[in-house]
Amino acid sequence: MRSTDRNTARDARELGNRTVLHRILAVLGAFDTSTTRLGLAELCRRAGLPKTTVHRIAGELVEERLLVRDEQGLYALGMRLFEIGELVPVHRTLSSVALPIMEDLREATRKRVHLAVLDGIDVVYVEILGATSIDVGSRPGGRIPAHATGVGKVILAYSPTATIQARLEAGLPALTPRTITTKDALVADLRKIRSIGMSLDLEESHLGVSCVAAPVFGFNKRIRAGLSITGPIGSMDPGLLGPAVRTAAFTLSRALRDAGL
Repeated sequence: MRSTDRNTARDARELGNRTVLHRILAVLGAFDTSTTRLGLAELCRRAGLPKTTVHRIAGELVEERLLVRDEQGLYALGMRLFEIGELVPVHRTLSSVALPIMEDLREATRKRVHLAVLDGIDVVYVEILGATSIDVGSRPGGRIPAHATGVGKVILAYSPTATIQARLEAGLPALTPRTITTKDALVADLRKIRSIGMSLDLEESHLGVSCVAAPVFGFNKRIRAGLSITGPIGSMDPGLLGPAVRTAAFTLSRALRDAGL
């Protein structure tokens, strides 16, 4: 059998092992914050699917407004995805309670405020208020490994042992030279977080950026989210900003309990 035939057969087997849903998610997941428009060839490369498959799926997604295609033939995520995302219950209920408290925290500290939840072993940013003088790389809906950021570590610190173990088993990739990448270091840091009630991110997710985070608990007293303030590392004093974040997180936890959330 020629090598081209073997490659074709291998590609067919790999494609056959992926369900239609997996293929659709591969196409949608090809986009990121740095590349919001993709041509068909690059979309195929990122999705890891044959051109004919991607062309068919992309066409159907355009019809359903999950993708849009411009005059140059470039694809982008469609507004219908945003519309669907706004209906996610955790976003609507948590955000509605949190936003007034986040506004007060932003006014008090003049820092960028993040609210994030754990999704599997990563954190997803639910709400972000404010700006910084440097790019901190976060955005609503953005995902980052939980071990590599303040909100992620503070959620892990109060999560079940199985959740922490799952993060460890998946690995601790380094986002910067200062990211925690060993089990012993992460376990020690989580123990410290529980003892002081807050988490620090000292250039662990982005160089030049620091954050202070505190845990948010729901009505069942289980960890629900992480609340943080972020800024250039030279402007972040945990001794001054830590109490403000902890107070805001406590206020939000109480509000969630009162709302039965």
